[in-house]
Amino acid sequence: MRAGFILGEVLNGFRRNITMTVAMILTTAISLGLLGGGLILARMTDQMREIYGDRVEVTVYLTVDQSSSDPDCRDDVCQALNTSLQNNPEVASIEYESQAAAFQRYQQQFAGQPELLEIGTPEALSASFHVRLNDPQRFRVIAEQYADEPGVESVTDQSAFLDRLFSLLNGIRNATIVIALIQALAALLLISNMVQVAAFTRRTETSIMRLVGATRWRTQLPFMIEAVLAGVIGSVLAIAGLVAAKFWFIDKALGSVISSGILPPVDGATLVWVSPILVAIGAGLAAVSAWVTLRLYVRL
Repeated sequence: MRAGFILGEVLNGFRRNITMTVAMILTTAISLGLLGGGLILARMTDQMREIYGDRVEVTVYLTVDQSSSDPDCRDDVCQALNTSLQNNPEVASIEYESQAAAFQRYQQQFAGQPELLEIGTPEALSASFHVRLNDPQRFRVIAEQYADEPGVESVTDQSAFLDRLFSLLNGIRNATIVIALIQALAALLLISNMVQVAAFTRRTETSIMRLVGATRWRTQLPFMIEAVLAGVIGSVLAIAGLVAAKFWFIDKALGSVISSGILPPVDGATLVWVSPILVAIGAGLAAVSAWVTLRLYVRL
């Protein structure tokens, strides 16, 4: 079968079913755009885990009595705790903060709030060990080991806030992907309808082709190419939408947040990573839907 003949049939099919084809392309573009956004958000979440994971530390607070009686961590209780932390395989590094240093940090933190500065006193604060872990996700191991040690008031960490943040991001990602799957189902139904309508409008031509010896595969090929081409166009539009969102929304609205290191950037490498995935999914869904429709509902 000549390539020119197939191309002509594909173009004729687009022209005869232009409204349905446009609807299918737009639906595919929206679904793939949402899916691409979900994939990018998932990638950003993983990058944020790496960024903030290194910043998470466990703080071992000493009792107020221990902090005031041994400000330089020289007695047996504090030294035993210091040695235990240094020898712990889960610990990457530790830093001791005395009562005086804690009060100085308190003053710097609340420098613009005089009412809080008047309330705080050095004696009300505790000395502490700031502990960085080899694996920040294993903070509970340190909490269990040192919560009941002599001279320890409590063990806290910064992961609770990060867990809530990542749960929020994961929820947004999952909701985006669910909406994308619903849109993809709509696109599949539109592809199926488009193939059925195209086959019906060209039933005379395909019947003649079968009479002169054309195989079923050859009569079905133009319809499948139409669907795949529409799926590819939809994926290209989805990629264009993601690129536009990056430059017109993310870079402008979140540029300062990204430059400060709070959020990871959505760079060109991320778009290059997601683009072939969307093209493959768009073409694959269209091809499978067209093939199943022709096999089950259309007799060519």
